[in-house]
Amino acid sequence: MAVRLVYPPRCTSCCVVVEDAFGLCGACWRETPFITGLVCDLCGVPLPGEDTGQPVQCDDCLTLARPWSRGRAAMRYDGNGRKLALALKHGDRHDVAYPGGKWLARAAQPMLSPGMVISPVPLHWMRLWSRRFNQSALLSKALAGETGLPHVADLLLRHRRTQSLKGLDRAARHATLDGAIRVNPRHLALIKGARVLLVDDVMTSGATFSAAAQACYAAGAEDVCILALARAVKDA
Repeated sequence: MAVRLVYPPRCTSCCVVVEDAFGLCGACWRETPFITGLVCDLCGVPLPGEDTGQPVQCDDCLTLARPWSRGRAAMRYDGNGRKLALALKHGDRHDVAYPGGKWLARAAQPMLSPGMVISPVPLHWMRLWSRRFNQSALLSKALAGETGLPHVADLLLRHRRTQSLKGLDRAARHATLDGAIRVNPRHLALIKGARVLLVDDVMTSGATFSAAAQACYAAGAEDVCILALARAVKDA
């Protein structure tokens, strides 16, 4: 109690004093573009219309080969959603991962199954060294804590350093990441026949998820789903 008096809990977004730690104030909650209702079953992008419980796909996923079975995202990558994702990735705001795990668990509910293995999208060791942490691993660990599912932080390795994907079109992103990710040899026995949930902070084209999912299937995974904290959405 004394600690709360000296260091009262604050909103994860705007830092005003709130009731519970690692949460959002009412105003920031309303301004955060959480994804609800009808979504694409493959990439999690929000869609117009009512959710009837039947899986539907967006235009992109109807024309693109997605090498995973289902996908979801917690929020859109704009407004406060973008602010929170960037705070975690570039602002050393590790505290965002804790509520992020709760938001991810809610979004992932339709995909979760007993024994499913949760794993982050990996960073190359040189980028990990310079950044000091993998924001996707912080999120996946928080998600595992919320769901009670096993977490394997080093299931995948990015064995080839690639250029930044920022500014590249969809084709260039996929070409850049082709073959850059593989399953850690330590976990080859674990992944055979496993159901895997891959976690990343932001999904744009899906190139990183594609490379990671392909690596899982190549190593014998039975099923792969993907989950992002924030989903980039095209302007209508």
